[in-house]
Amino acid sequence: MSESSSPHAAIPVPERNVMTAVVAPRYGSSDVLRIEEVPRPTPAAHEVLVRVRAAAVASGDVHLLTGKPYLIRLMGFGVRKPKHRVIGHDLAGEVVAVGSAAGSFRVGESVYGATDFGAFAEYVCVDAARLAPMPAGVAFEQAAAVPDSGMTALQGLRDVGKVRAGQSVLINGASGGVGSFAVQIAKALGARVTAVCSTRHVEYLRGLGADRVIDYTAADFVDSAERYDVLLDLVGNRSVADCRRVLTPEGVFVSSAGSPGGDWIGPVLWMGRVVVADVFARQTLRPLLMKPRRADLEFLTELLETGKIRPAIEREYALRDAASAIAHVAEGHAQGKTVLIVGPRGTSDPS
Repeated sequence: MSESSSPHAAIPVPERNVMTAVVAPRYGSSDVLRIEEVPRPTPAAHEVLVRVRAAAVASGDVHLLTGKPYLIRLMGFGVRKPKHRVIGHDLAGEVVAVGSAAGSFRVGESVYGATDFGAFAEYVCVDAARLAPMPAGVAFEQAAAVPDSGMTALQGLRDVGKVRAGQSVLINGASGGVGSFAVQIAKALGARVTAVCSTRHVEYLRGLGADRVIDYTAADFVDSAERYDVLLDLVGNRSVADCRRVLTPEGVFVSSAGSPGGDWIGPVLWMGRVVVADVFARQTLRPLLMKPRRADLEFLTELLETGKIRPAIEREYALRDAASAIAHVAEGHAQGKTVLIVGPRGTSDPS
């Protein structure tokens, strides 16, 4: 695809002002999803219009589809039905048009990033601050698998956990999308990594570089004599007291668990417990709320281009099969990432 000489010009797009998208007309399971033609969006000044080539399914997409925990409905996503009918966070694709205040992106450039909604479609508008040029030589489906999970793992380990070379890191729930990146990022930061998972994921995590893997069906990491400098919890299936037991006296507990708390307030109560416990603990106890940032995408780009991390994709689906993809992720046992193929396959320009 040729590039325009002006960074704010538009490349040719279909004359139709509509596009194919995965639509959720109401809250519910993946059964409510429909494939429809909807209006193609127009970028605001700070946005970039991207022709989506691949999109990844994240646990957040399941929450927005179901409207659970119900608290999220009061956070601008719609009380009775979804305010934004097209869901989808993570994407990779090509720039079609650039808003007047959206920076230096070039029309035709391959990009990847995260948005709040709209990625499960042929086109989506994305805030320029949440996009970055794709890593050279990386396929669209690989790049789409990175943003949400990669940035969550990076911010949890590097920014909150303050992981340093030579430290010992435990990752509880290591086989999922965030966990698969967390294992690799912790290794890239120079840590010794212990991963906790079920039996079927043991060899998979060893292949990602984990120094030790604990099969929770055969052993309890809380009963281990080993103590860790950082514990990244992606499950929330153990008490704060249990997690503190396996930390060193100066250790850091980072919780990105989304499941505790039920259908009404979700992880809010759990996060509150972590914050309160931190007041009385010598150790550092922190909840994690990921914030999409271009600088973090660029950091991940360097890790991808140097081979220090690689997206672990378990399954790929066509856009029309998005319901099956989301149902798979909603089961809670996915290994690595699940990706939707929206447009032709390809890689970013190595130049």
